[in-house]
Amino acid sequence: MNKISVKITGSGPVLEGYLELPDLPPPLPAVLLCHPHPLYGGNMSNNVVMSVGSKLNEDGFAVLRFNFRGVGRSEGFFDDGVGEVEDARAALAFLSEREEIDPGRLGILGYSYGGKIGFSMGVREERAKVLAGVSPIHVPGVLMGCSKPKLIICGTDDDVIDLPSIIQEVEQAGGPETLNLEMKIIDGADHFWWGDEKQLGELAAGFFARFL
Repeated sequence: MNKISVKITGSGPVLEGYLELPDLPPPLPAVLLCHPHPLYGGNMSNNVVMSVGSKLNEDGFAVLRFNFRGVGRSEGFFDDGVGEVEDARAALAFLSEREEIDPGRLGILGYSYGGKIGFSMGVREERAKVLAGVSPIHVPGVLMGCSKPKLIICGTDDDVIDLPSIIQEVEQAGGPETLNLEMKIIDGADHFWWGDEKQLGELAAGFFARFL
């Protein structure tokens, strides 16, 4: 794997990140990873972000993980989800423009708060072809009308997200087939996924492999 330190520039603050490339010839499919809540210690080195990214690399995907504004060496300040959506959009644009990357095979995976940001940006962003959320903070109505392949992975012991509201919305929208959505609910897993990272990475990598 080739790990490249990058600076992501757009209309907002300069963001730090790492582009991690498998040892395969380009152009490569790629996945953008969005980390959990900055005000609760979330950053691009989170256990879920790292484990999913490692498995994606192993399976032939390029991965871009980055810090939202105000986290680590990224410039700016926390913006309550508004600026963070723009950060994710800038990171996806950066990824799409790299010569190592196939811009027609881009996905997004967000964890917790990162899932909220990833879905909010990705459903409306043409460059994002496939979307996934791990224990995503739910935004009511965000999935409606989006036909892109989508994956949500949650644990039965998660006491942070409102899993029943996600399930209810999916059912009210006509079910998983109507939304082109897969739901994986892992027995015994909580919001932080300690000890369950391997299974999580395999589920995410398998999903992206089928659609990218």
